[in-house]
Amino acid sequence: MPKRQPKRRRLWLGDGSCIRLRPQHRGHVWSYDFVEDQTRNGRKFRVLNIIDEFSRECLAMVPLRRFRSNDVIDVLADLFIEHGPPEHIRSDNGPEFVAHAVREWLGRLGVTTLYIEPGSPWENGYIESFNARLRDELLNGEIFYSLEEVRCVTGWWRDHYNRLRPHSSLGYRPPAPETIKMPAWSLGSAALRLPPRLASEMRIS
Repeated sequence: MPKRQPKRRRLWLGDGSCIRLRPQHRGHVWSYDFVEDQTRNGRKFRVLNIIDEFSRECLAMVPLRRFRSNDVIDVLADLFIEHGPPEHIRSDNGPEFVAHAVREWLGRLGVTTLYIEPGSPWENGYIESFNARLRDELLNGEIFYSLEEVRCVTGWWRDHYNRLRPHSSLGYRPPAPETIKMPAWSLGSAALRLPPRLASEMRIS
């Protein structure tokens, strides 16, 4: 019989870095993690996935053969320019995430790093759930011949996930549904249906 394992608390207060903080709004908490796979020639690649925990939107999926801390900073910098920096960012204790350069850079921008305990993937449940869907719905069923093909296919899947794929936790709506842009009508066509005095005032304004 295996030895009985002691019960472990799912949430706890340590030094403040491992608090299971629930997202309250967009940009409150981001999560990032890697998924590993290989191309047909046996060469491995990793995909850096970054999501917004509140909206479940996938903000980035970046495949590379090898990631360094500077590569992570480059991806985050582009996202911060586009969306603004989050208040917190959650990750495991991988070397790319706990590197001094990454922590110092995030600290200068006022982003709090939330590191989960080693061997406790349930503390990063949002990104783990996303990674599982990515593997089940895409990676396990595809043979990739090049890294460029990986970029194209994962880019298509990310767009489908964000804009079309229903999400049960969002009431079966996609995280970032497609919007229809209405054509910009000229004032002249609208003014034909207005009283002459009001139409002339709109033209003056």
